[in-house]
Amino acid sequence: MNVFHIFKYLTIDPVNFSTKAKILSLIACFCSIFFIALMTKIFSSWPSHPLIVASMGASVIILFFIPNSPLAQPWPFVGGQIISALVGVYCALNISDPTTAQASAVGGSILLMLLFRCLHPPGAATSLTPVMAGSSITTLGYSFVLIPVAINVFSLLVLAIIINRLVLKRSYPSPLPTQQETRQRHISSAPSHQIGFSEQDINSALKSTDVFIDMTHSELSLLLAKIETNAFKRIKGNISCADIMIKEVITVEYGTEAEQAWELMRKHKLKAMPVIDRASRIIGIITWNDFFKFIDLNAYENIQEKFRNFIQRTSDVTASKPEFVGYIMTTSVITVQDSDHIVELIKLMPLQGHRQIPVVNKEARLVGMVYQSNLIAALYNQQLAKT
Repeated sequence: MNVFHIFKYLTIDPVNFSTKAKILSLIACFCSIFFIALMTKIFSSWPSHPLIVASMGASVIILFFIPNSPLAQPWPFVGGQIISALVGVYCALNISDPTTAQASAVGGSILLMLLFRCLHPPGAATSLTPVMAGSSITTLGYSFVLIPVAINVFSLLVLAIIINRLVLKRSYPSPLPTQQETRQRHISSAPSHQIGFSEQDINSALKSTDVFIDMTHSELSLLLAKIETNAFKRIKGNISCADIMIKEVITVEYGTEAEQAWELMRKHKLKAMPVIDRASRIIGIITWNDFFKFIDLNAYENIQEKFRNFIQRTSDVTASKPEFVGYIMTTSVITVQDSDHIVELIKLMPLQGHRQIPVVNKEARLVGMVYQSNLIAALYNQQLAKT
């Protein structure tokens, strides 16, 4: 390997952060070490106890630079450090040979961290501290686990949650799914023939390779989804929702009578119509299901008559049923912007089952509608999509 190749490896940045994020994480590390040492000094009544464990320096890097790592989560951090401290004190007190004691401390701490599912690499360094420090730590006995280790650990954990969430705007702790939760998601997931990948695919791939991915499955899934999206954009080109949408959209308003809305849907063979306000902003959508959800379909007799009575306007002053679109429409509407790439439609239509999606501009005003047929045309014939 020549000098050029060595230099190339030195230029690789192991942390994919912006300069601002790196500076904020650095400040967080500095403040955290200062704070946990101060907290230990306040709560410790024994001057012979050290203020801080050296391995906390490694822990702050994991907690503030890779907080989404499984190694940085609360249980691996807390359990790994305290279990390792217990193992280290035990080896220091019961094994006289320094070499054997050091090896036993590291090996034993790693074994227990694996058994208790709390692997935290700095914990192995914590286990070495009582063995290498000699009488200055062994005279403290197991109180070393409480002061300074436990105080260091819990103080740092509180700081990690506060700083990551409020200052660095990161999701910490990151949820680690249990086997039962993962199994339930597999059962309720989309059909096996669905395009794309599922979390089960990710789990199967990780199990078939002895490679450790330093991120949670949800983070890895999000990353792969972004890669898949970027690849689709590169292959299909820059096709926006505005390129394939239908601009002439039949709409209704909040005060449109239910009978009038039904006649429009029947005449134009529509399954759904956007409901807009006077500024052309979407306030809801009305579908066939919105009409039928007010009719008792369990009683099979006279369903046509029931539906006719429902949509017809009541002649009396008071009505015992919804009369206007605003009372029966669905208020939660999924929309896309006209500038969005059509890859956003793939997430909503084939994968989530939406048949039509309103298109809005930057001012949230309705400018068109995209149907599944428009998306299919764009996917299989780009020229057709632009005509």
